[in-house]
Amino acid sequence: MKVKVNITKKNLICAAVVAVITIGARIFSGISIFNVFLFILSYLFVKNLEVELSEKLSGLYTAAAMAAGSVITTYLMQYLLLVEDLRSRISHEKMFLNICSTLIVYLFIQACTNNAGLTCIISHILLIVFAGANYFVYAFRGNELTFGDLKTVFTGLSVASNYRFSLNAQAMNTVLVTVVLVAAARKIKVKCKYHWVMRALCISLAILSFFYVTNKTTGTMTETWEQKGTYRNGYLLNFILSIRDSFIDKPEGYTEEVIAALEKTYAKENETDAAEKPTIIAIMNESFADFRVIGNLETNQEVMPFYDSLAENTTKGYALSSVFGAKTPDSEWEFLTGNSMAFLPAGSVPYQQYVSEKNAYSLVDILKQQDYTCVAMHPYYATGWSRDKVYPELGFDEMYFLDDFDQSNLMRKYVSDSTMYQKLISRYEEGKGKENLFLMGITMQNHGGYTDTYDNFKADVYGTNIRYFDVNQYLSLAHQSDLALKELITYFSNVDEPVAICFFGDHQPSLNTSFYQRLNGKGLSGLTLEELEALFEVPYFIWTNYESESSEGEMASLNFLSTMLLEKAGIDLPSYQSFLKDLKEVIPAMNARGYYSKTLGEYVHYGDGTAEEDEWLKKYQILQYNDLFDNKNRSQVFFRTQKAGKK
Repeated sequence: MKVKVNITKKNLICAAVVAVITIGARIFSGISIFNVFLFILSYLFVKNLEVELSEKLSGLYTAAAMAAGSVITTYLMQYLLLVEDLRSRISHEKMFLNICSTLIVYLFIQACTNNAGLTCIISHILLIVFAGANYFVYAFRGNELTFGDLKTVFTGLSVASNYRFSLNAQAMNTVLVTVVLVAAARKIKVKCKYHWVMRALCISLAILSFFYVTNKTTGTMTETWEQKGTYRNGYLLNFILSIRDSFIDKPEGYTEEVIAALEKTYAKENETDAAEKPTIIAIMNESFADFRVIGNLETNQEVMPFYDSLAENTTKGYALSSVFGAKTPDSEWEFLTGNSMAFLPAGSVPYQQYVSEKNAYSLVDILKQQDYTCVAMHPYYATGWSRDKVYPELGFDEMYFLDDFDQSNLMRKYVSDSTMYQKLISRYEEGKGKENLFLMGITMQNHGGYTDTYDNFKADVYGTNIRYFDVNQYLSLAHQSDLALKELITYFSNVDEPVAICFFGDHQPSLNTSFYQRLNGKGLSGLTLEELEALFEVPYFIWTNYESESSEGEMASLNFLSTMLLEKAGIDLPSYQSFLKDLKEVIPAMNARGYYSKTLGEYVHYGDGTAEEDEWLKKYQILQYNDLFDNKNRSQVFFRTQKAGKK
């Protein structure tokens, strides 16, 4: 290898252009003065460098270039997307898997080019542009780019003009490093003499790397909330995992004949309208939980006295959620559709990965066929968990998000439950006597975390036998939720028209791990299945302001609640909900981790129950697959949809 410096007029002009760009980056993006000089000097040095590489060692130089390029590209992608404290969170193992994933790209491009320098340039720019797409997507909507987003790429492009594109210091540093690296890669003029051998070797290594990454990520969950995917899995690996999760295999025994047999069993000859159609309200309360299901927590005052007092015309108990501490839309999806996360990949989010207008059968369809106007309310950003796209696909006629709510009296930094209920009541009064209403409210007040202090919120409920700052803040928020719930039920207790309300928590909050250690004696690991499922139980009730059957302690799960609500409201159950009702008789509660075996009288993992339970679960999985993934043969008996008209 021979190296020399050759300063030319052309190289100096190029360096001057880069210097101007770098100074502009300092002015407009705020990169450091140190980086300004570093980039200018680095580019000037690299640009005037001449390198002559021995053809005999071309294979060695090619391997070194691709290995170094893969490492640099991977770390630069992470640098572009994460602030410093988040970059340090990824494990060494996950970082290595990301480097392997990047290397796969390098190997395939090298197989096409047989030019190490060109391979480094194409691969690096391609992956940095790919990471840059996520940079802007996250800036616009607060969630990472996943494979499922590609189906809506044209929608994204159509609204891109509404956003302001800007680069921060990290992004400009990434661009300038890329300029230097491209200049350096152009000096690597290496081609392998036996190019077919090289191509075969690159493809073989790429395939081996692919299987290595696949094998090492069998139990790794895709993360889709905020930037968790990038700092837990690494951005490139997380995107690859989202591709994996987009392809769901047919359940064993899935055939058109099985679907037809189920249709014959549950087909409705005549679907009748309800004689009297009550206003139907569903409230999914953020992080609303009752720690009494886990252990003994004593407090200075009752946390949820009003919830505890509900008895008349009320069905109440605890329902299994499939998520803990996060992934709110999974609970929302289970409630609205009657489907279960048990048959989807761990960590997946149906709202962002599987739901489209073609397969969005839900409670909304059922009620629209009963001539209901369907309204969704969520006092937070419309883009959160892609609700602005999903709600129209589900068929909601009206949607209200953060800007539609009074924000003059926030609780901590969120719209309070009471404020949302006032908006809900206002919408009810607007349509009272003129339309049949289904109102779906997703609260935001109790959202984590719970460790900051606020001038507008003081914790007045606290544990007396177990005390932690974040737990006390959460308990105080839950108490405020109970007070707001009292306002809501009191109002609807005094209206003349019939009203049915279903209220439930989406998941338990994520709190100090030492709290769980003291509460259940074990913490969050080493639990039996029954102890684990206690962490996924959330309170629920279905209440009516007219005479209805009352029960307490009824076991349920979120996928069954909408069917129970329809029954309580006197709505004739469609075919799929009739199936779910029968399923619940055998399996009263289930989630992504297991289910309660009525026969065995205990929680069991899937596959560990009775033959009858396995058969029911098999039917359930087949129907869910038919709904979500078999567009061509979707059953019109079980999943007939009726979408929203313009109102």
